[in-house]
Amino acid sequence: MYAKELIIPENVNVEPSGNKVKVSGPKGSLEREFQLNEIKIEKKENKIIVSSELEKRKIKALVGTTAAHIKNLVDGVTKGFTYKLKVIFSHFPVQLKVEKDKVFFLNFLGEKTPRAAKIAGKTEVKVDGQDITVTGINLEDVGQTASNLELATRRTGYDKKVFQDGCYICSRE
Repeated sequence: MYAKELIIPENVNVEPSGNKVKVSGPKGSLEREFQLNEIKIEKKENKIIVSSELEKRKIKALVGTTAAHIKNLVDGVTKGFTYKLKVIFSHFPVQLKVEKDKVFFLNFLGEKTPRAAKIAGKTEVKVDGQDITVTGINLEDVGQTASNLELATRRTGYDKKVFQDGCYICSRE
């Protein structure tokens, strides 16, 4: 039998039921559905145990991946996740505008039409001059939003060493 254990912090409640895991804590609650073919998720006292009877290599990898996803859910409801991005320009000044579920880059490389990046899930985006802060409790949504911001300012056909204009991830917390 192969198993991974996770210790649950005091102010967090984890409820596994079938192939779903619901985690609630001080910052909010998250729910995730897993495809559990040969894997069991159990709660014993203040621990979550992800285990499998089979010891095949792929099953062991799935056990580790499932445990890591549950750990990310617990970290999200206790601390949250933050990505910091910076908009860099040397040719044309770029203005940023956040509207509903999109971030718009105006005047990027002198283009007339604004470039848009989608905000995933319940992620918050704050713009302060040329600095962008992306925060939320779901790691996948926060990371996807930061990636969308980078991709919105991607250019092809330019030398990256000369034309460094764009939006880039500076740090993750």
